[in-house]
Amino acid sequence: MHPRPAAGTGLLLALLSAVTFATSGTFARSLIEAGWSAEAVVVARVGIAALVLLGPAAVALRGRWHVLRRNLGPVTVFGLLGVALAQACFFNAVRYLPVGVALLLEYLGIILVVGWMWAVHGHRPRRLTVVGSVAALAGLAFVLDLTGAGRLDPVGVCWGLGAAVGLAGYFVLAGRVDERLPSVTMAGGGMAVGAAVLALLGLVGVLPLHASFGAVTFAGRQTSWLVPIAGLALIAAVVAYLAGIAATRVLGSRLASFVGLTEVMFAVLIAWVFLGELPTVVQLLGGALIVAGVALVRLDELRTAPTNRVEERTDQPALT
Repeated sequence: MHPRPAAGTGLLLALLSAVTFATSGTFARSLIEAGWSAEAVVVARVGIAALVLLGPAAVALRGRWHVLRRNLGPVTVFGLLGVALAQACFFNAVRYLPVGVALLLEYLGIILVVGWMWAVHGHRPRRLTVVGSVAALAGLAFVLDLTGAGRLDPVGVCWGLGAAVGLAGYFVLAGRVDERLPSVTMAGGGMAVGAAVLALLGLVGVLPLHASFGAVTFAGRQTSWLVPIAGLALIAAVVAYLAGIAATRVLGSRLASFVGLTEVMFAVLIAWVFLGELPTVVQLLGGALIVAGVALVRLDELRTAPTNRVEERTDQPALT
């Protein structure tokens, strides 16, 4: 009845989701510098978030547990690829790279989806998508700044590109989930699977899983390790995800994901304010090209989206 206020509310929720997701790298940096392994950070973040989302996930099912049982396979793969792999690689990238640069590398996963759909499903990209993909790849060359003073650690770059692979899998899987499975249940289940698998691999010694429970340095001040853990689990996961779901219900999945691109900008600003990190001018130019390229791909999706079909279930924002 009131489309403008509803659209305005949806936009605010989408921006809230982007801002809160953008805090994850900054919160994680303080823990990693205090001796936490990236895998331990992921286990703490998604494990706590899964527990918080347990109640809303159960309520959303409303007794339709057979839907969850039927989708245990997709939820499991989603947790392994879209949660465990994407987040573990991203937080490992943060060990070596500025937060904003690590997130820019991860967002190349959207371009990887274009290549996947073309190679596997024969969906040849349209002209605007091709232009966007080329711009994003050109931006990657500037972000890497191979000949300048802002050269990046190749180990961190590899972790960042691994996060891109995880993010690509995240979007591919999210687009194929059973429409009857609530998004919050998909998120909570995926987080639970990701946390459990990483914890198990850590316990058997396959992955480093260690943490320090003393004081950490956050925003230039000494504070308890509980502060960044609470920020990661409650702000950068629970609030971010629930705000993203609410925004999607108002704006639709395609427009909400388009607004979600502002996460990169917010991540750079937050890391600058709290960590004093700021990419070089060349890297900022590359970042602008990557964001512009990804935006063109999303814009192409918006322009060509059929108006007479139910939108694909890509309403999950990136869990970075």
